[in-house]
Amino acid sequence: MSTSSPRILLAEDDQAMRSYIERALQNAGYEVTAVDRGTEALPLLEAQHFDLLLSDIVMPEMDGIELAQRCAEVSPATKVMFITGFAAVTLKASREQPRAKVLSKPFHLRDLVLEVERVFADQAAA
Repeated sequence: MSTSSPRILLAEDDQAMRSYIERALQNAGYEVTAVDRGTEALPLLEAQHFDLLLSDIVMPEMDGIELAQRCAEVSPATKVMFITGFAAVTLKASREQPRAKVLSKPFHLRDLVLEVERVFADQAAA
């Protein structure tokens, strides 16, 4: 594993939530690129390497599930984690992306950082 910080692409349409999460992950030592929609995230996934796609599920233009499916095509090594405030959407995400972790809002930033750390720990152990 490289010595550089893991790179996270955050796709979250809620601006307050986006900056909140971005700050927490940066404080935890991650390199974060944040965008407000899936259609903005996709070209970044094609052009750069990210270790984790952290995506809201319900977003305009392209939802997080479609984004995760496209991510699997263009960047198969990138892990996926969803955040959502909708329970029904969580079930759909679990069915369509069974390997992706789903974190339901509201959550504590500490929990989010722990889940992200767990994703990278699993990756290191694999």
